[in-house]
Amino acid sequence: MKMVEESENKFDPQQVIDEFELLSKDAGRIQEETLQKILEENGRTEYLQQWGLNGKTDQVSFKNCVPLVTHKDLEPYIHRIVDGDLTPILTRKSITTISLSSGTTQGKPKFVPFNEELMESTMQIFKTSFAFRNREFPVVNGKALQFIYGSKQFKTKGGLAAGTATTNVYRNSQFKKTMKAMQTPCCSPDEVIFGPDFNQSLYCHLLCGLILRNEVQVVSSTFAHSIVHAFRKFEQVWQELVANIRDGVLSSRVTVPSIRSAMSKLLKPDPELADTIYNKCIRLSNWYGLIPELFPNTRYIYGIMTGSMEPYLKKLRHYAGELPLLSADYGSSEGWIGANVNPELPPELVTYAVLPNIGYFEFIPIVENVDGVEATPVGLTEVKLGEEYEIVVTNFAGLYRYRLGDVVKIKGFHNGTPELQFICRRNLLLSINIDKNTEKDLQLAVEAAAQLLLNEKLEVVDFSSNVNTSADPGHYVIFWELNGEASKEILKECCNCLDKSFVDAGYVSSRKVKTIGPLELRIVKRGTFHKILDHFVGLGAAVSQFKTPRCVGTTNLSVLQILTSNVVESYFSTAFS
Repeated sequence: MKMVEESENKFDPQQVIDEFELLSKDAGRIQEETLQKILEENGRTEYLQQWGLNGKTDQVSFKNCVPLVTHKDLEPYIHRIVDGDLTPILTRKSITTISLSSGTTQGKPKFVPFNEELMESTMQIFKTSFAFRNREFPVVNGKALQFIYGSKQFKTKGGLAAGTATTNVYRNSQFKKTMKAMQTPCCSPDEVIFGPDFNQSLYCHLLCGLILRNEVQVVSSTFAHSIVHAFRKFEQVWQELVANIRDGVLSSRVTVPSIRSAMSKLLKPDPELADTIYNKCIRLSNWYGLIPELFPNTRYIYGIMTGSMEPYLKKLRHYAGELPLLSADYGSSEGWIGANVNPELPPELVTYAVLPNIGYFEFIPIVENVDGVEATPVGLTEVKLGEEYEIVVTNFAGLYRYRLGDVVKIKGFHNGTPELQFICRRNLLLSINIDKNTEKDLQLAVEAAAQLLLNEKLEVVDFSSNVNTSADPGHYVIFWELNGEASKEILKECCNCLDKSFVDAGYVSSRKVKTIGPLELRIVKRGTFHKILDHFVGLGAAVSQFKTPRCVGTTNLSVLQILTSNVVESYFSTAFS
């Protein structure tokens, strides 16, 4: 795969933009060539040979011969690779690294092949979006306060390096070279990023940012959740951080020797800086505009802010004040899809332009099929404006016609390549009989009900849900963690509002005839969702990739146990009584 070519130390944003313009103008031809290259490279693998392609590399033969698959279909092949089988199973070149998906949906991470081609496409996406971003919001010789955490890589049974997708990227030398070339190296030393204790790393990220407060031009993380989490933590520990800066002595809460050693090189007594930060903090009203006060030269805040991250935008805007929120690019552990080339759009409207040379993409139209027959996938240049599709990916790391499970809407075109808006995960979240409610439906219901808390200056810190089918009839259960005490009257209203906010016809009619029981709102103790985060980190997930599971099913009993054991109050809806 041809990369944008420049020397490691020189980054020319205009050159990157020009190359992207050329790619996007000829998206159809580039897609043909990309598929041809993937099949020429891997056509003799065990997986592709069984489908009778017989050396053919054209799109029609590929679609006619190779079936659409989910991760479950590829698991037997991937597990052989993980266990050390070196024969060409999915790719001609051996896979040496495995990525672990976040695993927060089903409770256990998925194994996904990762190789140098995926690393190159990651860097191409980073460079492309940075070039467009830097045109609108230039950063020059600054630093990035990045709340990133590399979890441990471990060896699989077959000796392959395995870690989360973000860890595999952060540990790659290309990542650091690219960040340096883009003039936004991370404030924190590697010992902090790769520290074994997430809470100690987070504390030191904040401390590094404060020490270098005038150099910080970007505040970022993989997901918006991590930024919000970091500044909620800041509210609790800010006086301790100030004391560390005043005395030049690191807090005793940091016990990891490698982190303490690295921080000692940065931390020197600075009473003047300590006074500045202290005075900034005590003057703030309810922490509004905290980020620009602490880091006055910040140009923007950057991270993935769509999908399951949207519920955190309100709190993030509170901390950001007037600073723009820029949503990061669109991809998954399985690989990248598109770059945000319109950085001026707010996160709720953000779109992603597909890079036609990093994989071969198909789109399954989302239509109501009466006879159970699914619509035929269309190519990248055949999608229609305003329509919704599920994405199918074929990449250089052994995934062929792989259903990603994401639903996107075509919002426009950048030259010949579509601009996608992420809508939701295709798999249903909440369903008991004929009701069908997605993550987006749940999010909208929570937003509507949370409005009732505003007068009491309360907010929903985080939320999840569950379908309780042990009761008859089954009903929806919504778990809320609040930042304070709410009255019983308000919570009863919230419960009714949640129930009425699910407007899916199947749900409403089922509630009316009582084939679905009254919605239940369960309030959990403060810190419950942090326990869920700790649970996933304990399983080896990276905090950088953590997403709160929005619906907890029977495959995720340990998380359900954390939620149910921390319930302090419960309310049942009377909305349909």
